[in-house]
Amino acid sequence: MKQAVHQLSVASRGKGLYEFTSAIESWVAGQGIRTGLLTVFCRHTSASLVIQENADPDVRTDLERYFERNVPEDERLYVHTTEGADDMPAHIKAALTQTQVSIPVVDGQLALGTWQGVYLFEHRRSGHRRSIVLHLIGE
Repeated sequence: MKQAVHQLSVASRGKGLYEFTSAIESWVAGQGIRTGLLTVFCRHTSASLVIQENADPDVRTDLERYFERNVPEDERLYVHTTEGADDMPAHIKAALTQTQVSIPVVDGQLALGTWQGVYLFEHRRSGHRRSIVLHLIGE
């Protein structure tokens, strides 16, 4: 059994979904592991990860609108407001999604479906550099 760990930095320009599947695929391809399991972990509490459709951008638009509608930026609704109106809603959105995803590796490649991609889901208004840890185990 072999293990490998890597850290990626994913830049955002503010709220939205940022696909970084190709960066993950490139790293996995260089590890020499044919069969295994990849864990992708976001080291933040105001951003998250989703595996989602990467063909039709309307899917991303609809997801973003859904979260904006259901977790509004209204400081009257929250106690934690010291970091701005978008901070507590960002924490809630991260709690409703995921900070880690697991993806099987088969024949040295991610076993994603045809239209699936891995996205950083940035929940804050301003841009950030988000730290993503990859952990691959297999043989």
